[in-house]
Amino acid sequence: MNWLLPRLLAGAFAMAAGGFIGYLGGAPLQAPVIGALLGGSLGVGLLALVDTLRGYRLIHWLSGTQEGPAPRDAGFWGEIGYRVERSIRNREKSMALEQTRLAQFLSAMEASPNGVLLLDEADQITWCNSIAADHFGLDPTRDRRQRVTNLVRAPAFVAYLQAGQYAEPVSIPEPRGRGTLSVLVREYGEGLKLVLSQDVTARERSDAMRRDFVANVSHEIRTPLTVLSGFIETMSSLPLTEVERRRVLSLMGQQTQRMQTLVSDLLTLAQLEGGPRPPSDRWVSVGKLLSQAHADAVALSMGRHQFNVSDADGAQLAGTESELMSSIVNLATNAVRYTPEGGRIGMSWRVRDDGSGEVTVSDTGIGVAREHIPRLTERFYRVDGSRSRETGGTGLGLSIVKHVVQRHGGELDVQSEPGKGSSFCLIFPAARVRIVEPAPDPKRFTRSGDQAVSN
Repeated sequence: MNWLLPRLLAGAFAMAAGGFIGYLGGAPLQAPVIGALLGGSLGVGLLALVDTLRGYRLIHWLSGTQEGPAPRDAGFWGEIGYRVERSIRNREKSMALEQTRLAQFLSAMEASPNGVLLLDEADQITWCNSIAADHFGLDPTRDRRQRVTNLVRAPAFVAYLQAGQYAEPVSIPEPRGRGTLSVLVREYGEGLKLVLSQDVTARERSDAMRRDFVANVSHEIRTPLTVLSGFIETMSSLPLTEVERRRVLSLMGQQTQRMQTLVSDLLTLAQLEGGPRPPSDRWVSVGKLLSQAHADAVALSMGRHQFNVSDADGAQLAGTESELMSSIVNLATNAVRYTPEGGRIGMSWRVRDDGSGEVTVSDTGIGVAREHIPRLTERFYRVDGSRSRETGGTGLGLSIVKHVVQRHGGELDVQSEPGKGSSFCLIFPAARVRIVEPAPDPKRFTRSGDQAVSN
């Protein structure tokens, strides 16, 4: 209130000064009182005019952008100008701070791995992040202020939004048919809605694979257990001849071996998925791997097939020997199982132009149709389930092969044609391939001075 007293004193001084001047001017005219009144009024009027001009300057500044400072007048209008300017600047700072916080909040929602969609009370889009735009096929700028149900027309989503019961999420197909979305709505403010979306395609696929895996394992184990149970009941309740008893025991042994092989493959897969990455400094001879795979395949073939194994002189792979051996042996034994008697099976090694290495197992067997090739490495996937069981396969071999080669940084390439055979190539990166020159045979050389002379 430090402006009030000066303002009252200024008014009183203007009135007194004007009245005094008017009194002096009216005395010669024999009207000093009237002159004093007119002078006082004129003094107050001049003060009011100056006051009005000051007020006008402040109003003119307020009606503009307020970018510059307020008029720096003394007294009442100066105090008002100072206080108004300070209030405006404080509000601007507060708004800038709120804008910064809003920008940070929107940036955080933009960085969210889930889709975020903001709706007003009329279900119109006020903002969405790029993930939500991708999930729902929206344009974050063009589609603002559009009603969301005009753009996202999945019947399940429309019914969910209109029902107003948002305790549980709803699953809808992705608009472009690329998978499944889980959508959850939360209300906030006065009729405003927050829509959260999540792509659950991979999770649903994983859940389906897990269910299929459990069902397949249960089926694969139940079948031999049922056979074993039947044989045990037969041996317990029926008198069998020695020949019949030996046959029953042989069949029981086959079913037991089948279960042991299945459990072994399951344990191998579990170890591959949870084990440490194969070492990059432990080298395994490719020739040794091919030789062992050849021996196992020949034993399984029992002379029914022709084999051709190429040399791998000095070639080595960096990794875990047991895993590499398992992958190549699986491919070789698969070739035996799916190649008719008299067919040819080949195992070869070569270094590609880019320095990577390739182990190939080929056959002239029954082959695989093109539509089945992408799924061959799925667990328990069989092109012909009855034939797989007849040949003793568990349906896990190619899955093990894929895991092994991927753990070693490589890839599995499959080429096949029905009736013409198949070719399975394990491709290893150049960093895991090396060629070691064989050491010279010391018996072939003698020393003669500083020269090595052949005998």
